Parts: sequence; C-alpha cells; structure tokens
Amino acid sequence: MRQYFEALDDQFIEEINSRAVYYRHLTTGAEMLSMINDDENKVFGITFRTPPPDSTGLPHIMEHSVLAGSRKFPVKEPYVELIKGSLKTYANALTYPDRTSYPCASQNLADFYNLIDVYLDAVFYPLLPPRILDQEGWHYEIEDPAGPLTFKGVVFNEMKGAYSDPQNFLGRLIRTSLFTENAYQHDSGGDPEAIPDLTYDVFSRFHEVYYHPTNALIFFSGDDPPERRLEIVHEYLKDFEYGEDVPSISLQTPFAGYREVTAHYPVSDGNGAGDRSFVVMNWLLPENNDLELNIALDVLSHTLIGTPGSQLRKALIDSGLGEDLVSSGLSDYLRQMFFSVGLKGVREKHLDEVGPKVTGLMESIAKDGIDEGAVSAAVNTMEFYLRERNSGGYPRGLVVMFQALTSWLYGGSPIEVLRYQEPLEKFKSNLAAQPRFLEKLLEENFLNNPSRLLVKLVPDPELQARRRSTEDNRLQVVRESLGEDELNDLIAKNKALKEFQETPDSPEALSTIPALQLSDLDAENAKIPVNFAEIAGAELLTHDLFTDGIAYLDLAFDLRPVAPQDLPYVALLSRALLEMGTEKEDFVALTQRIGQHTGGIHTSLFTSEIRASGQ
Repeated sequence: MRQYFEALDDQFIEEINSRAVYYRHLTTGAEMLSMINDDENKVFGITFRTPPPDSTGLPHIMEHSVLAGSRKFPVKEPYVELIKGSLKTYANALTYPDRTSYPCASQNLADFYNLIDVYLDAVFYPLLPPRILDQEGWHYEIEDPAGPLTFKGVVFNEMKGAYSDPQNFLGRLIRTSLFTENAYQHDSGGDPEAIPDLTYDVFSRFHEVYYHPTNALIFFSGDDPPERRLEIVHEYLKDFEYGEDVPSISLQTPFAGYREVTAHYPVSDGNGAGDRSFVVMNWLLPENNDLELNIALDVLSHTLIGTPGSQLRKALIDSGLGEDLVSSGLSDYLRQMFFSVGLKGVREKHLDEVGPKVTGLMESIAKDGIDEGAVSAAVNTMEFYLRERNSGGYPRGLVVMFQALTSWLYGGSPIEVLRYQEPLEKFKSNLAAQPRFLEKLLEENFLNNPSRLLVKLVPDPELQARRRSTEDNRLQVVRESLGEDELNDLIAKNKALKEFQETPDSPEALSTIPALQLSDLDAENAKIPVNFAEIAGAELLTHDLFTDGIAYLDLAFDLRPVAPQDLPYVALLSRALLEMGTEKEDFVALTQRIGQHTGGIHTSLFTSEIRASGQ
C-alpha cells in the first residue's frame, strides 16, 4: 500500500513516546498522520477544512446529514445503530468555526475498524437526498391548508436554543465581532435567521467540494497495525482524483483602534433584567504558529485568571461590578489567538465601568509586577499539562489529534507542533533570564495592543417577541405566495418526511451495520496490576503503570459515619477544603502552593448502595 502514499515526514516524538509518519495520498492529495505507539486506546479521526461561506449553518447541517445514511449503510442513523453494540471509548462529530471532525476510539481492534468503516463511508459516500436537508437543516412545516406555516429542522431548532442561551451566544458574538475580514465572521453553527436561506443545490455542492479527499486530514494513533491503516484509507480514496481547493482562512488585519459592540439576549421577564448583563474585553493576538509564544501567553493567562486567587480574577470579582468571570482566558484553537476577560451579572449602572476596570487592573499588574508565586504555579501547571496531555475522560490520542490540527489545518506541520520540550525550555530560560518577562508580555500583547474589542450583552425582555414577530412575518409572506397546488405539494412533502422518519429500517438494511462477534472479544478482562499494603492502619493500593513519570495519589475517606441528612454538606466541604484556605495559609497562598508542587488537587463525592445490604 505504500506505493499509493508519499511519506512527507517520519520522526520519533519523545514528548508523546510515539513515532509519527506524515503521508500524502498520491492520487487525491489527502493527508494522513499515523502515530505509532503502544496505546491500546486506538484513535481515528478525519477532519475537513470547512470555513463557512455564510451563517446558514452549512458545516453544522452537513455534520448531521452525512451521518444519516450512506452507500454501504443505508439506514436512517448508521452511527446510532453501530454504537448500540460498540465497545467505543469515544465517538462523535464536531463542528468548529473552520473545521468539521469525525473522531472515534476503541480498545477493541475489530470494533475500531467497524467505527472507521462507518465514519469513512458516511463522509465520502453519504446518501444526502433533499429530505435529509429538510430533516437536519430546515423546512417549511404545515399539516393542512388552513394551518399555520412554521420552520422546523434539527439544526434550526438547536440553534434557536443556542441563540437564546446568553453565554453560548456571547462566545459566538465575540468571535464574529473580532474577526470581520475572514470566515470567522460567519457562524458555522448557523444563525436561525439565516438558516432558511440555505438551498439544496448549495448544500449538495458544499459536500462535493469540502468533503473531498483533497480537503481531508486523516489521523490514527495507537497500537493497531500501521500498514493496515494505509490499506483502509486507500480503499476509500482509490476512486477519487484531485478535487478543488478549499478557501483558506486569511488573517484578520489588526484594528486601527478600540471597538465596542452591544447586543441583546432574551429574558422571560423584566424583573431584575438590568442586573444580568455581560461585559467582556477582548484582544486580537498574533497567529497561532509560534508554540513558544503560545506557551508564554498560556502561562500569562493562568497567572491573571487561572485560579480563584489569580490577581486579575480576584480583583475583578472583589470590585463588585459583576458576579463572576465569563468567557475568560486565552483562545488558541483558531488560526489567530485572542484573549477575553469579563464579568457576568453586571448591573446596568456598571456597564461602562467594566472595560476601564479591566485595563486599569492590567496596568497596575504590569507596573507593580505579577506575583512570583503565581508565576511559578502557572509554569508548573503548564508543564504538567504538556507532559501529561490530561484529557479528562477522553483518549490521549484524541488530544494529540486536536493539537496537531492547530498547525496542520492551516498548512503547517502536524508533527512539529507536538514537540513542546524545546519551546517550553526556551520560555523557562527567558523567564529566568529576563526581569519582568511576563509583565513585558502583558504590555506588548494587551496594554499596547490597539486591537481591542469591548462586547456588551444586555438582557431584553421584548427581544423574544420581536424575533417571533419577524419570523411570523417572514412565514406569512411565504404563505401568501403559495398557490393551492404549491401548498398541497408542501403538505404532501411534509407527510412523506414524517412517514420516512416513522418507518423502521428494514431488517436487510440493519444487517449492513457491522457487529462484533464473540471471537472479537477478549476472553478475560484486562487486569490492572495492584499491590496491597497497610500504612498506619489504612489500606494502601499501588498500581505499577506507565504514567510518563508522574505519580498519582487518591485518598478515599469512608462516608458511612456521616448521617444521611448531612451528606449534601459533604460537597460543600470538599469545595471549602480547596477554596477557603487553612489555619496557616489563606486560599491564595494555598492555591499557589498546590500549583507549584502538584499537577492539581481535585475532590469528588461518590455515594452508592451497599451490595446485598438493602441499603
């Protein structure tokens, strides 16, 4: 299979203990990053560059639609049917402002191949009849000639909810207001007012161009056979040739000066609405192609707002201008980075005070200096993050894929961006050698940066009614333009769509969905090595596992002595332990010491019934 691929790079990356082979498929130009390691949690992902041409939600609707039946799997929801019997550790589809990703993972090899087969057939050979756009995107809904005309559709309804959620809408508003010259000015998820402008011809053309192998970035990671990866990919790409180029994301020109945007979000009533505003200050930052700068800005962001005791965070909350921080921190998942910090729960009388307060506090921090304890804690936290690749409950390979895409998506190397050791050491050397290194970084990228945007999101009790009126008027115009035959055709079309949705898939169609066989399963559960010991009367369990040199410690306390009526207070206690300080340290000093010497301390509460006890 190697004859069908050109190896562009082949390196061993010590930071993630993986061999990385970077390929280009010769006849289509599809690119593939093959990470070879001993991780049994195998990861696959295929990503397409999908910068939105408008705010009709094309990328989002397409993400839904390709999973609604394909050439090999002609059922209504192949993905849903597959995961009913899957051993997956991850399976999803994700729409970003400039890309659409289809990642999956499994520890079982047969299951892993089944997931890949369904995903690749879905993205390259979806059925996509017009009714899928009606179902997943939008359509006119009417049941009888005398009834009302309405908009319906999965994404349409989903985005109406998203636009009614102030924090969800705020993030979109910040991005589209910062980036006014490139595709980020559009909402890839879809603006409910724009979604009904999407036509089937534009929809099908989008798949033809954007979901072509030439625009595909394919990723593998884990202990599955590397040669088999090439075979699987070529089997799907062999019938394609080079496709059209997809428009790249251009850089946003720095602002000539300060900008301000005010928007509104709906509230159900006007009682206390004036106390529910959001005010966020944002800075446009450089292109996200310098890992050393990215690390430095991440550390700076953490020192400013990363913990409850961080200087900027604490000062903003103590100001009384708002209830808590919102939309805050460094955003580094797009081609250009940006930084946001603001408050929610801002009263109307304080709307014009938050922006000057933020910049005033930053000026004071730059002048007086950043707390050294906060800096050492932030550096240690960043180093833990880079070394550990802590992904929460997600497969580690998935985190590697997302990191590679931050460069790969924009024409950079998917490998070099994974090599964090050298830029981390350079940053630490600069920090040690240059007095006020972070303060200068703060001045250069924030205080002396004219590309600054203040966003105010204000509640409006009448907004929902105005939106409903605008939508009703739009529908009324359409309703009046329909002749009797057109109306009957629309009713018949709606009826056919409902019949399709309500008709079960045939047994023959369902039989196409791959299923695991008993022979595919391991005869025994994987065993985690465990040693038992006792310390001061407490039971000690140790597990000898590879953890990249990081030690993990869990302390468990038996809650059976706690009275049932007092259990709700245990959660409060667990927060107080980390957020209230101790007899010897206030919570700021405690938080810094945790950051300086550990990768983080977290608490969790677990309660369950006692087996065979009736309790």
